[in-house]
Amino acid sequence: MSLSLCFTPLIFPSNQTHQRIRIHIPTNRPINISTGPKFTNPRFSINKCSKNENFEYSASVVKPKWENWLATAASLYPVYVTVGGAVAFLKPSTFSWFVNLGPTSYSFTLGFIMLVMGITLELKDLINLFMQRPLSILFGCAAQYTIMPSFGVIVSKLLGLSPSLTVGLILLSCCPGGTASNVVTLIAQGDVPLSIIMTVCTTTGAVILTPLLCKILAGTYVPVDAVKLSISTLQVVVAPILLGSYLQSTFPKAVKTATPFAPLLAVLASSLLACSVFSENVIRLKSSVFGASLSSDLSPLLRFQSMVRSELGVVILSVLLLHFAGFFVGYVSAALGGFKEPQRRAISIEVGMQNSSLGVVLATAHFTSAPMVALPSAVSAVVMNIMGSSLGFFWRYINPSDSLQVTQQE
Repeated sequence: MSLSLCFTPLIFPSNQTHQRIRIHIPTNRPINISTGPKFTNPRFSINKCSKNENFEYSASVVKPKWENWLATAASLYPVYVTVGGAVAFLKPSTFSWFVNLGPTSYSFTLGFIMLVMGITLELKDLINLFMQRPLSILFGCAAQYTIMPSFGVIVSKLLGLSPSLTVGLILLSCCPGGTASNVVTLIAQGDVPLSIIMTVCTTTGAVILTPLLCKILAGTYVPVDAVKLSISTLQVVVAPILLGSYLQSTFPKAVKTATPFAPLLAVLASSLLACSVFSENVIRLKSSVFGASLSSDLSPLLRFQSMVRSELGVVILSVLLLHFAGFFVGYVSAALGGFKEPQRRAISIEVGMQNSSLGVVLATAHFTSAPMVALPSAVSAVVMNIMGSSLGFFWRYINPSDSLQVTQQE
């Protein structure tokens, strides 16, 4: 056994290629340790890691504080959506400037969100990960497009939703996983690489699967043009991701400079999109809620029941049940599939959290005669993120029963 000290020249840039210098000291000899100069530069830290029987010390660059602030601000997505939803409910005119530009503004906003996703992805690494762990990835993608659409139909029939709301809930359930699921998986100590690649795979598959499932499941309620849905999904989802990947490989320096700002901008854009659609329908929803709550002959309990049975109450309840089913059944199915705890959490969160922004864009672009179709997706942006974040923080304080190091299942 020996002690290994590794020094990497990180302080001064140079055109020369440096090699890591290893100093091996036999442990059967006495070691003289002298006090040397200490590092006071906050940009560098000393990390300790062990491999086999050697201890290795190396210097690594710490991110600047402003990058950490941006990352923290981006992680507050549920807060932005909740506050924005409250503003949209109290003063809908706040978002009128954005609503008046729709649905074009909706499509461009979602395209920007997907572009951000593209520039932050290393496709080569994702392909390698898929080749290493195909079973867990395929299982998660299959769960995404079977569990949620099934419960979309079940919940809509269980609550007796109107045709417009039924189509909206089914459309939401047929959407791919949302990018917010990756952050929640990280909080929940889940398998983050699995979550990321599931998001990419389900988003790519949405070009075919989302229109096809909507046609099969919702076609009996309203006419559904699967071809136009597929083209729209390709334009606002897949094309921006591919463009982002191209920019990353062609202009790496420019992309590296913009990358720290990208997640926060995407989060703010997604919040604006969801709250704007919610504000469009808020006047109608307010009339149904307050009409039920102001009935003078009802007791407080009956008034509350009337509010729950109102249009807004039914939509919120349906979205709650849909996402709860996704989280719960996704976790149980992964457990039955023999996956370890970090992977169960990743699959549960990925299945339960949808790309509600895509549901909003498709609803506003292709169901203009039924504006309420977009409402479940808009409400989901608020409800889903509150539920997902709560689950993530709950799991954060419960260590996985298995090792946090995920082993390959294949």
